[in-house]
Amino acid sequence: MLLLAILILMNCSCSKPKEEEAPEPAVPVQVSEVKQDSIDRIVTASAILYPVDQAAVMPKISAPVKIFHVKRGDHVSKDQLLAVLENKDLQAAVGDSKGGYQQAQSLLRTTSAATIPEDTNKAQQDVQAAKQAMEAAQKVYESRKQLFDQGALARRLVEEANVAYVQARSQYEIALKHLQTVESVGRVEQVKSAEAQVESAKAKYEGAEAQLSYSEIRSPIAGIVADRSLYAGEMASAGTPLVTVVNISRVIARANIPVGQAASVKVGDPANISQTDAQLQAAGKVTVVSPAVDPNSTTVEVWVEADNPGERLKPGATVRVDIHAETIKNAMVVPTAALLPSAEGGVQVLVVGPDSKAHGKRVEVGVREPDKVQILKGVAVGEKVITVGGVGLEDGAKVTLAAAGEDKGDKDEKPEKPEKPEKPESK
Repeated sequence: MLLLAILILMNCSCSKPKEEEAPEPAVPVQVSEVKQDSIDRIVTASAILYPVDQAAVMPKISAPVKIFHVKRGDHVSKDQLLAVLENKDLQAAVGDSKGGYQQAQSLLRTTSAATIPEDTNKAQQDVQAAKQAMEAAQKVYESRKQLFDQGALARRLVEEANVAYVQARSQYEIALKHLQTVESVGRVEQVKSAEAQVESAKAKYEGAEAQLSYSEIRSPIAGIVADRSLYAGEMASAGTPLVTVVNISRVIARANIPVGQAASVKVGDPANISQTDAQLQAAGKVTVVSPAVDPNSTTVEVWVEADNPGERLKPGATVRVDIHAETIKNAMVVPTAALLPSAEGGVQVLVVGPDSKAHGKRVEVGVREPDKVQILKGVAVGEKVITVGGVGLEDGAKVTLAAAGEDKGDKDEKPEKPEKPEKPESK
């Protein structure tokens, strides 16, 4: 019995109180409140740059190039002379047709001033002579008729005088009608014929001048010479581009946008063109939204036009366009950093509840901006979502709110700083 009592006492004196379980550590995080704010619907797509205007200048005639006045990279103005083709034969044709034109003009002046007045004068003289003959025959007829009434003259002589008078009157009427024809129809037709010859000669002269002008190659637009395919002396062919001029004072970015995103894009929307590899940007606006969907790519072509100061953006380059399609007001938004992938698919946010624990909530996302995103459903305005420190955090984990710029890594580093001087002091 004594031995049993001693063993019990020794066991009681050697036993220690049970250690208490360590409390769960709180993870420092930063949060942001879910709030209502305006957010822009930005449609982003890749695009190809094109010049605002372009002209492939093609000669209308085939001839060797006599001289070029421009080279690649030169700035040219509208109607500036770019090149001249061999044109000696065309110059000769112009001289020949010019002579024919001048000859037709001279003929018209002669017809109007000389030929017509002579015909008119002759017709007038014929009328005057016929009138005098008619009047003389009338007097003879009246005289003989008077003598016949007095019984002093035979009837046969009166009848002969009457016939002569009728014939003279007929000649007068014919001459009068001829004069009227000369003064009206004949004169007009002769002048018209001469004028027609002048018009025909003029058309030939102008055609020859046009052919000569085709030997001078001029720029239809202002811009930069992008291509010059031949050298002086080589044959230029009609219908083949000789010089290409582009206007890149403004550029057009043509983007193919999915139908769903293009539904909110309209002409006049502000947009931004950026070339990331060259760090170039230009502000512009939407000028064209195709009314039809491309059946091959099932996309809608959208044009964004922008100024190109310094002509830094080059046609043919691949750029990115950001189109501000619309502004949604009173949208429920959270910082983009609050979005985390969900184990069940989709995205989620971690909400800090009154119990200071993180609770995962799946959300439906709407419009996105670089720094904030619209939440369609899943959270409520005023809830606090974790923006920093949520990666890898389990649902229900204990958290503590950290000030901006302070995270879990910062807290882990703080105890390490005093440890460095403590080691030499212990020695």
